[in-house]
Amino acid sequence: MCGIAGVLTFPGGDRLDPSLLARMTDTILHRGPDGVGHHVDPPVLMGMRRLSIIDVAGGHQPIGNEDGTVQVVFNGEIYNYRELRQDLERRGHRFRTRSDTEVLVHLYEEHGDAFPRLLNGMFAFALHDRTRRRVLLARDQVGIKPLFVAKLPGQLVFGSEIKALLASGLVPRELDHDALAEFMSWEYVPAPRTLIRAIRKLEPGCTLAVDLDRGAVQERRYWDLPAADAVEPGEERAWADRLDAAIGQAVRRQMVADVPLGALLSGGVDSSMVVSQMGKGALTFSIGFDDASYDELPHARRVARHLGVRHEVETIRADVRGMFDHLMHFMDDPIADFSIFPTYLVSRLARRHVTVALSGDGGDELFGGYDTYVAQAMAGRWQRLPAFLRQGVIAPLLDRIPPRPQKKGLINKAKRFVEGARLDPALGHARWRLFMDAALRGNLFTAGMGEQRDTGAEAHVRRYMQEAEARDPVDRALHVDMKSYLVDNCLVKTDRMSMACSLELRVPLLDIELVELAFRMPSSMKLKDGQTKPLLKEVTARHVPRESVYRTKQGFSIPIKHWLNDAFRPLTDELLAPERLKADGLFQPDTVQRLLAEHRSNRANHSHVIWAMLVFQDWKTRWGVGH
Repeated sequence: MCGIAGVLTFPGGDRLDPSLLARMTDTILHRGPDGVGHHVDPPVLMGMRRLSIIDVAGGHQPIGNEDGTVQVVFNGEIYNYRELRQDLERRGHRFRTRSDTEVLVHLYEEHGDAFPRLLNGMFAFALHDRTRRRVLLARDQVGIKPLFVAKLPGQLVFGSEIKALLASGLVPRELDHDALAEFMSWEYVPAPRTLIRAIRKLEPGCTLAVDLDRGAVQERRYWDLPAADAVEPGEERAWADRLDAAIGQAVRRQMVADVPLGALLSGGVDSSMVVSQMGKGALTFSIGFDDASYDELPHARRVARHLGVRHEVETIRADVRGMFDHLMHFMDDPIADFSIFPTYLVSRLARRHVTVALSGDGGDELFGGYDTYVAQAMAGRWQRLPAFLRQGVIAPLLDRIPPRPQKKGLINKAKRFVEGARLDPALGHARWRLFMDAALRGNLFTAGMGEQRDTGAEAHVRRYMQEAEARDPVDRALHVDMKSYLVDNCLVKTDRMSMACSLELRVPLLDIELVELAFRMPSSMKLKDGQTKPLLKEVTARHVPRESVYRTKQGFSIPIKHWLNDAFRPLTDELLAPERLKADGLFQPDTVQRLLAEHRSNRANHSHVIWAMLVFQDWKTRWGVGH
């Protein structure tokens, strides 16, 4: 696990001082505190920071082929590297290390630009072919590892984090107003945009081929989710056996490491299933909260006892205000997901004991785990109610009931359902993830944002919905989430927060073989009679107590709606002060004050919108972004 960065200069571009490469890689020290490597071969500058996992002594980067004409810097892990290496050796390739990185240069020699489709892993890399004067950038199939790119006049700048690109001094720090509208609406910026206009994300399953002589850049997709007609029928029991075996294989594949390894255990279905496949004596980590409605420690302890694993726990009594300043340094591609806090804290706990940890991320997007899928299934029945009852009685009544202090509960769920049901049905299940509709955007953003404030904040959802038109409603929703919510929010959170602790976090449920299997599985086994993840739960119940499996889903979150009124109130008053907002010219101060007043008096829960504004305001100031 590492971080990479680099600059490619095209004909006519300014000659660069190679020392800028050190500035870029220094910004991502946390991604690789064990070593640094630079490849300086103008017009190519590329470097990396190393977190040593495989071949600790011999796997230093950059790594080249036999004659050094192909060089690579690599972030991630290749889980099938041993099988790939054996095949390459049979074909005559010679290896000098035991690392997984070295297979990349030989695969390129053998298969050309298409070779990433052979990889089972999480990765982002830059490969320089000196003979053909070209560079190949690539990102893993699902988007577990990040890769940012800025195509500028004369140069192309890339890196694992935006801060590395900014450290080059070449990238203009100009706000993308369209991306801000998306960020405030969804709490993340959908690919390929970022909040900085010049910087784009390389999308999952894609390569970017760069011709150094012509300055030409060509993006290609080498992998995609299985098509709708790939779904295979079958009996539920047979599918359960198949899924059980596949998860076991994925977990065992991802347990390969030359350093200590453990797992994050929330006590939920996904992490419990992963830990159940690790064997007795595995080391697991959990955190809890003082607020019982957010605390899952009892569930995690029950699972740990049942499986006979070693279990380290910590209850959060942290200085969350002080932690905000620390975590925002790692949010240069910001998301407004509250769960960055527990993800960071459990990663910090794990890093005290191990260098690698497995997590259960991805299970919801593959096997149908979100309440939004249930809400979409219920929407038809809601619409069949007489309009006077929906709009004249039930909705106004719920609007008048203040939100409840606990995390979820019937009242909070009902209020959220009605809010989402008012939005455009064409958004499908995603409307229950939209925290700022067009009306609120119109009231919140200033005229200075111009027409850009609402030129399509929902466009990515519509695009992915159309892409998945041939799928049934459940698989269509999963397709949308795999393409956007998972990669642009959930995996950003796990990557940034684990790397902030120099912890490699692996996600066995997103093993590429398991992803492809899940999209061949009938959707009736992912959502059935209002039950989420029915097949995965059945499989998990083979290994852990049924009461741990069939309980209300809580999710990995924090009591942010309360913290905004106490621990974060001074920060809110500072970053959202009317005079500051007026000077910035992006948000309407009167609208912001109204939202704050309603939230603080418990007339409404505006925590998502308020938190997104806090994160954005801090981000803009921290990274010196103008508009």
